Amino acid sequence: MSSEALARLAGERVDHRFKGLPPDADGLTFGELAAQRRNLFTDGFTTPVLVLSAERLEHNLRLMETYATRHGLAFAPHGKTTMAPRLFQRQLDHGAWGLTLALPHQVRVAREFGFQRVFLANEVVDTAALRWLSAQLDADDAFRLVCYVDSVRGVELMDAALRGARRPLDVVVELAAGEGARTGVRTEAECAAVADAVAATTTLRLVGVAGYEASVPDASPERVRAWLRRLVALAVGFDEAGRFPGLDEIVISAGGSEWFDVVAEVFAEIPRLSAPVLKLLRSGAYVSHDDGHYRELSPFNRVPEEGSLEPAFLLWTQVVSRPSPEQAFVNGGKRDAAHDMDLPVARVIRRDGVERPATGVRVTALSDQHAWLHTRPEADVEVGDWVGLGLSHPCTTFDKWPVIPLAEADGTVVDYVRTFF
Repeated sequence: MSSEALARLAGERVDHRFKGLPPDADGLTFGELAAQRRNLFTDGFTTPVLVLSAERLEHNLRLMETYATRHGLAFAPHGKTTMAPRLFQRQLDHGAWGLTLALPHQVRVAREFGFQRVFLANEVVDTAALRWLSAQLDADDAFRLVCYVDSVRGVELMDAALRGARRPLDVVVELAAGEGARTGVRTEAECAAVADAVAATTTLRLVGVAGYEASVPDASPERVRAWLRRLVALAVGFDEAGRFPGLDEIVISAGGSEWFDVVAEVFAEIPRLSAPVLKLLRSGAYVSHDDGHYRELSPFNRVPEEGSLEPAFLLWTQVVSRPSPEQAFVNGGKRDAAHDMDLPVARVIRRDGVERPATGVRVTALSDQHAWLHTRPEADVEVGDWVGLGLSHPCTTFDKWPVIPLAEADGTVVDYVRTFF
């Protein structure tokens, strides 16, 4: 990230667009507001407000840096999870090779903030987007972009859009994770046909293979391992057939947030090829982790000796209605909390500056602006109490919040994370 881009973020002014922030902060820049080190609970923040734990965020960043280093993996965390340039930079500061992104628009955000290495995990066939990407490559020799291809037709469309470019676009053939999986080429023979189509152009350069193991049907360690070995074998076969001539490195990439332990295991088996191999892991949800889907499926559950990620999100809400001893409502709902995988989980109750576990409180449903709570007698919930909700699925949490306070354990807000969805 460039220092000028950082300055632009710090210089943006607080106003009505950013929910949860203190109304009396309107007109301040985010840099000025951060310098005030306001307290989340006593200095004017309004509920609902989503907060990232400064300590847990740093723990997660360090853990994945250590993990990738230990296993000899390059790391391009999936930026579509956060779309937050400050977090992108934190990830690079912790050893990331670059960023994974999913759409050309997301690459535009990354380029606006000066990021130089992008793995675009999607085939792009939009002519306007391809020409913009090509212009970025032609204008900046330091910019590295690698993009998926998954069909001969896609290669033809990309070639037509990119003719006249000064630099070819580096591409990897995406191997599908099986029948019924998401995108990608289904068979090795079809992969070879796509590679041949790339070789017939001057606008594209084949640099490796990639895929997404979490879309393996009925995924299990055995099934994921078998597919990853197919991916490695595809790269080996391409290399033996001379499909990677003159490369400085060959890219082999996989690794979401559910199976990166198996990716590390299989990638350790990659044999020597004609050029050094960039073993590129692409996990994204680790940065905040969560209190639902990824907490249950984290690879660290299978290999606890490697450490554990910590859920860094908490959605602070307030009880606004207590219509019966068994029911309460807080003022955070579908507009504030991810709900596509799991409902939020009540974690903590705060009253008069004292916090305690949310024992006996369970979220049973979400409306647009309310969470429905079932409360047992021991819950001791009153109107006005702050209730901290743990959330599931980071990807659909970040996109609901254009600004997220970064708070230390005592509630001191030390920074503000700006997102760009």
